[in-house]
Parts: sequence; structure tokens; C-alpha cells
Amino acid sequence: MKIWHQSFTTLARVPEYNKKLRAHIRKVVRPDTEVVVHGTHAGTHGHKPGDGPSTDVGYAYFQALHSHQFAYAAMLAEEQGFDGFAMATLPEPGIREMRSLVNIPVVGYGEASMSLATHLGQKFGVLLFIKEMIPAIEANIARMGLTSRCAGIRYVGFPSSAVIPTKQAPAEVIDIFHQNARQLIADGADVIIPGEAPLSLLLHGADIQRVDNVPVIESVAAVLKTVEMLVDMKQQLGVSRSTQGYWQAIPPRERVKELAQMYGLSKLFSEEK
Repeated sequence: MKIWHQSFTTLARVPEYNKKLRAHIRKVVRPDTEVVVHGTHAGTHGHKPGDGPSTDVGYAYFQALHSHQFAYAAMLAEEQGFDGFAMATLPEPGIREMRSLVNIPVVGYGEASMSLATHLGQKFGVLLFIKEMIPAIEANIARMGLTSRCAGIRYVGFPSSAVIPTKQAPAEVIDIFHQNARQLIADGADVIIPGEAPLSLLLHGADIQRVDNVPVIESVAAVLKTVEMLVDMKQQLGVSRSTQGYWQAIPPRERVKELAQMYGLSKLFSEEK
């Protein structure tokens, strides 16, 4: 099968992380699964040095604008013959709407991690790079009906810039992670979800699968393995998503592209540079 992996990071700006991500993905998917990694378009998070997703994710309207890029990437994936789409970012802006646009499985990083967590424990806790994103994640958890299964969401204690440029996990960063993970455990979490892919890769690289008795989800694997499962369900058993009702009905693709043209969004129907 062939999976489109969509990051919220402009990967061309972080070549070391890009290389690490691709190598890790190759290890976790099946030998017969091809994963094509995509980043966001240049300028998505600004042009100044140091600009990244944290520039925008604290603002609801910016997230709504970014959701178009993910939605059109999913349509592009379907048109290019991909079997599934991995929305590899925790906030998953517009995932409900984008899922309605295509017939291929669309799986979100947060949804996959939280769903997996319910199989491994009673309550999960989430650690984030960006404090401003907490209300958005709370809203997503409520939309999934998992509020009662969430013990809390906390700032992990360091920004993504403390993780992405490094080849090896700094000891002080790992110590801060453990401190905040243990606070979530004290609050009732018996599963820990690392907020974004760079943190998940950092912990995996440091061979951290548990904090004390509590498992730590490797979320990059969680989203891709879920896509693999849903593609198998569709191809082998004919089971695919609902198209019944407002949230699931598939709009005419031609009309989607007409509106994209009207709003000046049609350039998103191309892959990132």
C-alpha cells in the first residue's frame, strides 16, 4: 500500500529532523508499505529564522486557514493513487471536514494516539510543546467523546527547538520530560501521549517506552499503523468510512476546486516545494 504522510512542519527547513523522521517511518511500517513524507508549503509558518508551527497554532483563525492545506493534500493524495492519508500533527485542524472530501482513509495523529491509549490504560495524559494549543486539544478530545478518559494536558517544559536540531536527546531535556510526565501520572494518567512527532521521535531514540509503570505512546507509529489497518479493512473486507449525513457527505470535487479558485487557494493543489 501507499500512504501520504503529511507533517505540519516545513521539512525542507529542518533537514536533520526530516532524515530522522523518514528513517524511523521505514522501521515501523510493513515492508510492503510505501510512505511518502510531505511537509507544509514554504512560508506556511513565516519566513524569518526560527519561525515554525508555534508561530500560528495559538490562534484559532490561523488553524482554520492551515486546515485548507491539509484538506487539499488529502485530495491530491487520492488523485495520485495513494491508499491512505496520515495527518501527522496533533491539533489536526479541520480533520472532520477533510475526511469528508475523500474516499481513502484519513487518520489523525491525535485521534490515533488517543484511541490507542484507551486500549493500554484508563486515562491518558498529553504533553505539548505549545501551551497555547491546550484549548484546541481539549476541544478535539471532547469531539472524540474522550473527555472522561483524559487525565490532563500539560506543557512538556521545553519548546520544539530544544529537540529538532539535536542528534541525541540532551540529558536535561529528558529530565524535564520525566518531571512533567510524572506530574501527569500524579494527576491520574496511566498512559502518556507525547504531543508532536519531534517529541515522540526524541523519546523513541532515547529508548523511553515507559515512565515508571506507565506506557509512552510512540505516536508516529500509532498513526501509520492505524492507516495500514484501515486500508487493509477497505481492501480485504470492503469496510470503509460512512458517507451518511452532514459530516460524512462527499461534495462534488469540481465544486471544491471552483471555490478554491474563488478564495485564491487553488495553488494548494500542488505538492510542497
